[in-house]
Amino acid sequence: MIAHIALALSLVVTAPAAQADLSLPGANVKYHEQSGDPVRLTAYGLGTTGAYLRTGDRFARQRGLSEAALSPDGRTVAGVPRAYRSGHDALLLTDRATGTTRRIRTVKKPLTASYVSWTRDSRRVALTVERKTGGRWRAAGFTVVDVKAGTARTVTVAGMGAAAGFWWTPGGNLIATYGTGLRVYSAADGKVLRTLTGVGPPTGPEDSFSPSGRRMALWCPARFAGQICLADTATGRIAGRIAVEPEALFGWWDESHVIAVMAHRGAYRLAVVGLDGKVGRVLAAVPYRTWAAGLWLSFTRAAARQR
Repeated sequence: MIAHIALALSLVVTAPAAQADLSLPGANVKYHEQSGDPVRLTAYGLGTTGAYLRTGDRFARQRGLSEAALSPDGRTVAGVPRAYRSGHDALLLTDRATGTTRRIRTVKKPLTASYVSWTRDSRRVALTVERKTGGRWRAAGFTVVDVKAGTARTVTVAGMGAAAGFWWTPGGNLIATYGTGLRVYSAADGKVLRTLTGVGPPTGPEDSFSPSGRRMALWCPARFAGQICLADTATGRIAGRIAVEPEALFGWWDESHVIAVMAHRGAYRLAVVGLDGKVGRVLAAVPYRTWAAGLWLSFTRAAARQR
């Protein structure tokens, strides 16, 4: 009897996770997903030519959108349209259950508001506002959209770097690149709350904070070139490094792994990389042309897995 129980337990423990190979239309990529994965690929795109959104195990192109991101609770899609309407940029909020879409005006032409960042409670979206100056787009501030109220408020921020972008902190403030480090801003009025010098910029475009919020992934400053730095959120100091040099990071897989695009045999691969620098699971092979076309990926945590 005891032997039978031990055998049954062994079978349960060693049973392989169910795997699905998901085709990504337009990208020539197959994404290898397993049951129990802590994150789920929910959207992707190639540059600003159009976003692809997941329903079930299929992705459909959203021709009118340059980007799309599912909320952490899986209920709402935030989409940035590819064109102005009546001289205004906007954020489109689509209820996944009903299919109803609300258009929230954000900024007036020639400003743009894009690069969606959701708060972890799914209540607000932050967008980076840009203005074209001398033929180059420059960050000018941010727009915060209240999902329930359907309102947008834009704040101009002085002294930003041209390529800066805004993301939420777990505590509900906004963080952006500033010089060789970071600045934390109040989402209410853009007031500077904290400056972290010499730590390197956030990896972006996904959440740079670990699931617990205790660590942040950064592109290392020059003294640690070719590595990913891990900053302690409480102290703002670099507390560790990952000895890898990825092309991009798309957020955290779990508390001890990140999602990285790595060069591989003349092309690329999307992989789960441990904080020890070791490549674990390969999630997808990415052709050179696909990466060169500006592939971006958006993942959603387990809260939205079944939607």
